[in-house]
This record gives sequence, C-alpha cells and structure tokens, in this order.
Amino acid sequence: MILVAQVSDTHFDLGDRNAERARRVFDFLTGLRRAPDLILATGDITDSGKPEQYEQARAVFAVDIPVLTIPGNHDDRVAFRTALLGVPAASGPINRLHRVGDLTVIALDSSIPGEAGGALGADTYRWLRAVLAETPADHRILMALHHPPAHLFSPIVDEIALAEPDRLAEVVAADDRILAVLTGHAHSPATTTFAGRPLLIAPSTATVLGGVWELELPHHVMDYAPDPAVALHLIGENRALTTHFRTVPMSGHCGHAQ
Repeated sequence: MILVAQVSDTHFDLGDRNAERARRVFDFLTGLRRAPDLILATGDITDSGKPEQYEQARAVFAVDIPVLTIPGNHDDRVAFRTALLGVPAASGPINRLHRVGDLTVIALDSSIPGEAGGALGADTYRWLRAVLAETPADHRILMALHHPPAHLFSPIVDEIALAEPDRLAEVVAADDRILAVLTGHAHSPATTTFAGRPLLIAPSTATVLGGVWELELPHHVMDYAPDPAVALHLIGENRALTTHFRTVPMSGHCGHAQ
C-alpha cells in the first residue's frame, strides 16, 4: 500500500490561526500509525506570496515525510522558490515530480502570475509529456495541480478554474497509467470525474467555501468555523485508488485508536 496525504490552501499569512491549523494537520499525519509516503500540498501555500509567509510554511512543513508543494493563485513563484524550496529565483512554472515505489506523482503549476484563474502553459505541457514518456510503463500515476479542470457548482471557484481543460483531458484520457487528478482551490472536499478518471478536490486547512446551493453572494462566502481537513489517497496492491477525507479537530482529543 502507498499512502499519499493531500493538504491544500493552507494560506499562511503570518498570523497564528492558519499556521496552527496547518500544524495540527501535520501533527495528525506524522502521528498516524502508518505514516504517509508523501504529503502533497496543492497550492495557495501562502495568502499573498510574501517570503516571510513561506518561511512560516517551511517551519510547519519540516517533518520526516517528503512534502511536495506546488503554487496556487495566491502564491508568488520567485518567493516560492527562494523562501520555501531554497533554490535560485526564477519566474517560470514550478512543475515537480516525486516517485515512491511504483507510484509517480506529477505536480503541475497551473498558476498565472497576477491572476486568480489557472492555465497550463506550453512549457508545462512539454515538461509533462517528457515526464510521461520517461515514466516506467508499469507505474501508476497521480496528477496534481491547483485549479480544478471541471465545474464544481461553486459561485467563486467556477469563475477562476482551469482554462482550456479539454487540452489536459486529452493527455489524461490517453494514458491508462493515470489513476486520478488531484486539485485544491475549492476550499471544499469534492469528487467528480475528468477525462474518465476521478477528479479529487482536497479541502482547505484554513476555511470552507460553500456551493451555489448554500451561498448568498456577496456575503457569507467563507466559513471559518469548521475544523481543518485532509485527503488520504491509498493505492493498494490491486492498483486501485481509494480516498478518505478526514477532519482534524482543533480542540479536544486528536489522538489515534490503539
């Protein structure tokens, strides 16, 4: 079994609230009887892309489990590289790769500097095709990005989702190794299908964003009351993917069954 934990939209903002909620989730993950093989953070690591916010995130992400991060629309590519990843400054997309066992996790940068919506550029598609070509034929693949490439019935996110989703769908549909597409951005756990595969949207650790059935715009957009949550993706020996969404309490007992 391979276990990938997905956190999203942590929105580190130099305040205590969001940092403590993310820390609580990371404490939960590191305390599991079966530790995750990877923690995947699908964007909006910070609230406004300041170097100090990435330093705050880096302190929470410093655990004995590999952490794979990609930017979201609230992030800044230069500060993301220098302050979070500790690599030289650059302005191009931050596409990343992690392999564990026979699982390949491909993380794509769907952010557009200065814009809320998302897109995958020509450089990213070239990189993606090269990675797919070099990935062993017997590997299973999880593809991750920040912006969902599907309609989620969200009065906020649907207006700033991934542009040209059909282009990505062609790539996904053509590769049987891809088990699912994972995203964030929606601040709500959700599932649907995309290119014939599961599209799994992780909850935010910071807030919950309601859907069209419950929001009265422009008011009551974000709910700050619910506890943070995480998605747990398990790939079994039968090569099937199972996902659990788990709430992590901010008060009271947060231990694990013995």
